[in-house]
Amino acid sequence: MRVTGERVTTSAGGFNPTWQRHVAAYALCTSLLPEGRVLDVGCGIGHSYELLAPRETVGLDIDPAVLSNQNRETSVGDMRSLPFADASFSAVLSVQAIEHVPDPERALEEARRVLEPGGVAVFVTPNRLTFGLPGEVVDPYHYVEFAPGELRALCERTFEHVELWGIFGSDRYRHLVAAERVRLKRLMRWDPLRLRRAVPRPLRKLLYDWGLRRQRQGEDLRAASIDLSDFELRGQRLEQCLDLVAVCRDAGLTESRIS
Repeated sequence: MRVTGERVTTSAGGFNPTWQRHVAAYALCTSLLPEGRVLDVGCGIGHSYELLAPRETVGLDIDPAVLSNQNRETSVGDMRSLPFADASFSAVLSVQAIEHVPDPERALEEARRVLEPGGVAVFVTPNRLTFGLPGEVVDPYHYVEFAPGELRALCERTFEHVELWGIFGSDRYRHLVAAERVRLKRLMRWDPLRLRRAVPRPLRKLLYDWGLRRQRQGEDLRAASIDLSDFELRGQRLEQCLDLVAVCRDAGLTESRIS
């Protein structure tokens, strides 16, 4: 499958840190989910759904090509219009997906609709304070990015009870993030008037993908060393986390299972 910035498809070379970060999201969110059937929204190639076992999972993605080799039930669909009946799932898990649509509130409303009474919806999305630039969404595959308070406000418009957690990286992971941020800022200096905003999104995606493959091709021992031990879930100092994790329920449901 062609490597793009739209979804994680490989752990090769310089892509390993991002791959491991996505896998960690599944591993760390397992404790947040009840038993029962889980809808894996925006699942991509389905690289980590086995980590949610023994729960039954159903993968949903808008691209049928990424679903073809998954050994589970899958469905092609838009997260903003789920092809499932009301109250069909015990949980909904969305890892790095809601930032890919211009109206994520619709995705949250749909998640709430398909949840059984007592169900839990978990949304994992990048922390723009860590990965973004002030006043701009650079990734052309992202329509919106969130700081902690912004994600909480979004979720509280749909769900009555929202807990916010963060996925934090080790020092060696954060060093890689910092190096990428330096490169990004250096690149942005070539466009001080931000004329890139006038470039059509399809062309920006092509340029972004080309740069991503060029930057991360080849072996990188620092990138290759990253594994699941480099990530942890915490509830404090969320402005410093890599990814935000919103755990959403309606009133009267049980508290988080994190100890």
